[in-house]
Formats: sequence, C-alpha cells, structure tokens
Amino acid sequence: MKPFKFGRLITYFFQGMVILAPIVITAWTVITLFNLIDGILPNLLHVLVPDLVKLDPSGNPEKIPGLGFLVVVLLLLVVGYISSSFIVSKLVQWFDAVLEKTPGVKIIYTTVKDFFEAFAGNKRKFTQPVLVSIEATDVWRIGFITHDDLSEFDLAEHVSVYVPHSYAFSGITYLVKRDRIRLLNNCKHWTR
Repeated sequence: MKPFKFGRLITYFFQGMVILAPIVITAWTVITLFNLIDGILPNLLHVLVPDLVKLDPSGNPEKIPGLGFLVVVLLLLVVGYISSSFIVSKLVQWFDAVLEKTPGVKIIYTTVKDFFEAFAGNKRKFTQPVLVSIEATDVWRIGFITHDDLSEFDLAEHVSVYVPHSYAFSGITYLVKRDRIRLLNNCKHWTR
C-alpha cells in the first residue's frame, strides 16, 4: 500500500475546482437572473392586472415559479422574429449606430455585440479553424479565419486570422500570408 501524499490531495482539490467552478458559476448566474425576473414580474403584473396575481399573507404579490424563464424565452423569440422585418431592422441599425458612438457605452456594447456575432447569427466569424504560424516557422497556434479576402487593404495574398487567448474572451487578429496557415478540414464539427 502506497503512503498517502498531501500533494495528491491538493491536486484532487484543484481538479475538482476546475471541473465544478464553471458549472456552479453558470448555474448560479442563470438562477439569479431568473429569480430576479421572477421577483420583478409579479409586482409589475399586480400593478397592471391586479386580479391576476394573488397576494401572500404579508400583502406582497406571490411569485410565480418559472415565469421569468418563460418571459425571457418569449422575449428573445419575439425580438428575433420582429428584427427580421425591414422597418424594425432599420430601427435596430439606427439604434446600433447610436450606441456605437456613445462614449463609455460604446466599449461595453461593441464588445458584447462582437462576441455574440462571432459565434451566432448571420455574421458568424469563427467558422474555419486553422493552424497559423506567426512567430516562427515551426511554432503553430490554433486560430480562425475571419476574412479570406483582404484585397481592399492591398493584401490579396493574406487572410485575417483571429487567435484567441487561452483563458479569456479576448484574442489577437493577425493578417498573415496564406502559406502560413493550414486548414483544419477534419474539424467539421467546428464549421457549422
């Protein structure tokens, strides 16, 4: 029988934390968001339609479990549906332009918008994974082609490659010659 080592216990602790922390933080964030909405909606409904919401013994409107989840899902569906109409899309473009020019708000808004557009919607950017050689010819990084035609910059033989940082939502965009990249064609599950 091997003697027990304290270092192994520390290793198990950190492995458990690496596995559970993202799950717990995500679950806590989602539950907090829905509880917040579940706490606000009964008061709002009681003001708008007093007969619809019952009051508890202390006179506060009773919470309706799951109402926040339902409202968020319906709101996302309605906004997604209406945003496809011509008039609303023009209104969204105008509002988008205003937010992108507002000092302070611009940084937050454009960062969040770019992040979501990169992974979802019609303007997805990270559809083609590649290996890219940047610093040295025998050192490779994983990245994603974001633009394969840079002729507007007079760089017809180059492509734009986004290389994400390991533990952040950030990364660096490089303009590299086509011969410095290798397409990862066998990663079809990345190219939806």
